[in-house]
Amino acid sequence: MSVCSLPESRLGVQTVGFYRRTMETLKRGSVDFLVGGAYAYECYTGIARDTKDFDLFVRREDRYHALETLAAAGYRTEMSFPHWLGKAHAGDSFIDVIFGSGNGIAIVDEAWFEHAVPAEVFGDLVKLCPPEEMIWSKAFIMERERFDGADVAHLIHARAEQLDWARLLARFGDHWRVLLSHLVLFGFIYPCERRRIPSDVMNDLVGRLHAESVNPRPAGRVCQGTILSRAQYLPDLQQAGYEDARLVPRGAMTADDIALWTSAIE
Repeated sequence: MSVCSLPESRLGVQTVGFYRRTMETLKRGSVDFLVGGAYAYECYTGIARDTKDFDLFVRREDRYHALETLAAAGYRTEMSFPHWLGKAHAGDSFIDVIFGSGNGIAIVDEAWFEHAVPAEVFGDLVKLCPPEEMIWSKAFIMERERFDGADVAHLIHARAEQLDWARLLARFGDHWRVLLSHLVLFGFIYPCERRRIPSDVMNDLVGRLHAESVNPRPAGRVCQGTILSRAQYLPDLQQAGYEDARLVPRGAMTADDIALWTSAIE
């Protein structure tokens, strides 16, 4: 079991108490959750960062039950983005209730819980988001103001020998190029650690890349950049006439989901 000894002096006794109360409220309400975000990242990598966010992940089908449970306990709740994120507030403190990702890709399903890692966080026995799912969801975050590539590299560096590479490949599916790009960067960042990436994984992905180079190009005019950044590829949709890869049935987001997510760009 992983133990995360996060000093209360760094977070503040009041903040830690709020996090503990929230987790206990969900447990009493029979809401399964996983701890993710900066705290899971620190447990896996040992890298600490200052954050006021506390990310709890729930199955997509449990999202309303989770918020209703917290509302019944006196929290002010909101479904910020119906396709992936809710929030629960108590005074100036809040938590994120996450059940997917902003691009509609990394939906929290049963496999997140099947492969979760037991841990002790703030003195409570909990489970962490699996490192494979953290890599999967972080790999797509390439906004102009935020790029999670370093997080992906550090997670691989910390867990390469323990990762379920076959499951990680399956998670990326048709988006395998994104995984390959991060593995290529990992070898650039850590030249002496390149061999920690299984050779069969690299050979598989490079083989796919070669096969694509000799196959006919895909039909249709689609921009998959919107999966990586909700802002930077809008001109491709609005001016160049590309189709949005996030939109159902190709993707998992509705037009309303995309409009709401786009309207929140600062």
